[in-house]
Amino acid sequence: MFISHLPKLHSHFSIFYSTPKIIITSALLSKSKTTPVSHFSSVTAAANTLLQTPELLQTKNLEIEDVLEKPHVEISVEKLFFPPDTDVSSGSRPLSSRILKGSNIVLSKYAGNAQVEQAEFVKSSVDTEACPSDGLPEFALVGRSNVGKSSLLNSLVRRKKLALTSKKPGKTQCINHFRINDSWHLVDLPGYGYAAAPHEVRTDWAKFTKDYFINRPTLVSVFLLIDASIPAKKIDLDYASWLAENKIPMTIVFTKCDKRKKKKTGGKKPEENLQDFLELIQKFFQTAPPWIMTSSVTNQGRDEILLHMSQLRNYWLKH
Repeated sequence: MFISHLPKLHSHFSIFYSTPKIIITSALLSKSKTTPVSHFSSVTAAANTLLQTPELLQTKNLEIEDVLEKPHVEISVEKLFFPPDTDVSSGSRPLSSRILKGSNIVLSKYAGNAQVEQAEFVKSSVDTEACPSDGLPEFALVGRSNVGKSSLLNSLVRRKKLALTSKKPGKTQCINHFRINDSWHLVDLPGYGYAAAPHEVRTDWAKFTKDYFINRPTLVSVFLLIDASIPAKKIDLDYASWLAENKIPMTIVFTKCDKRKKKKTGGKKPEENLQDFLELIQKFFQTAPPWIMTSSVTNQGRDEILLHMSQLRNYWLKH
């Protein structure tokens, strides 16, 4: 049962740095797509020192300066996410030089082997028992219908048609497994909250998706996708609450962060909608959950997600 596996993994994900409240700077809400390399001299040196774990450091085409940004927005340390077994007493390496761009995630020694070199569709399953039995670690993508889930999956693997995308919400109706580098899985789950779908179908989707979360022993983490271009939706808040209540390891992925038309966002920018959502869900968590800003249009957050997945995956494999 998955629940028996959770204490080993999820309890470590709730690491809290017990220190008086201090303020550090981080790249919390980056708007710029690129930053001059000269800004990264000290950051790159610190990150390279941090990641010198020979068996794990194989990021290949992921450039450190692309995922760590010059600090410019303040964030309190208790709102950072520390991956399992992270050395928070970093000595000469300040925490501000170890935070993934557009996120609250601290880079750990387990980050590595992050690049996607091969991706292939494995199978669609209608229940948890029918899912692949190869024992590979997996990450599940779930979110409200039309949140951009398939587009994000395609962006992660740099394939336009690996996962079907559609202008009609609710197209994904099964648990879809994609094998990455012959070593782990990305899992595309049915979207929730599509009003046009028959009620009995929506009920079945919710039932087998939640059964998968609770009973899938190889599930490393759920990536809950939230549309940052619109104000918080109750159904998303309810889903985040359910995951927290059931102690399912999760990362919040804010999608459509490139959209900035006030007409479509209720007068707020994606960064503001993001902050509102985080404030609304903080009561569900004892410590801050990890989150990342993304856009499948600009590929914002792509490398950051892959590095985050790699450090969770490598820890899971070693424990």
